[in-house]
Amino acid sequence: MASVTILSPGPGVTLTLTNSIRYGMYETFGGILGIAFGALIVAAISATGLGIVLAASATAFTIMKYIGAAYLIYLGVKMWRTPPLTTTESAALKPSIRMRFLEGITLQLSNPKAIFFFLSIFPQFIDNSKPYALQFFTLVLTYGCLVVAIHMVYAMSAHKVKRWLSSPRGSRAFNRVGAGAFIFFGLALATSKK
Repeated sequence: MASVTILSPGPGVTLTLTNSIRYGMYETFGGILGIAFGALIVAAISATGLGIVLAASATAFTIMKYIGAAYLIYLGVKMWRTPPLTTTESAALKPSIRMRFLEGITLQLSNPKAIFFFLSIFPQFIDNSKPYALQFFTLVLTYGCLVVAIHMVYAMSAHKVKRWLSSPRGSRAFNRVGAGAFIFFGLALATSKK
């Protein structure tokens, strides 16, 4: 169930593909770790009273939803306005792995729907007769490892077609498609119901 959720295209996958094309595998790994670590934080929040408050409060959910939507739209506009990347520029572009990590965490934390995923899915796999903390930690760690593994496959796949996507035409097309995806996910989040 977690693998299908992670495999499905979404903002995290779009970010991983974008980073892989623009920055290379090493920097992309920072973003992937950020997404996975962000998922761990969201899972921890969902296991506490804050997750229940967000699930129960329409106001809290709406605020988080609009913050997340605004961030996704911001990423889309930023990507749309990015000039096409040539192969030589791509090789010279080496952003901080720390910045990619923070970008991944921010993306994950700005998505309130992730909290509902953990609130609705994880309890089904918890045995109440056994210690809760160990089971929860095992589930969260497994989810985080799946995020890293699946996003690395996406990153390696994108890296294979990097030559074409690094051409001016391919880069422009990728920027437009990626930007459109971020904006679409932002608008979908903003207009979604609880």
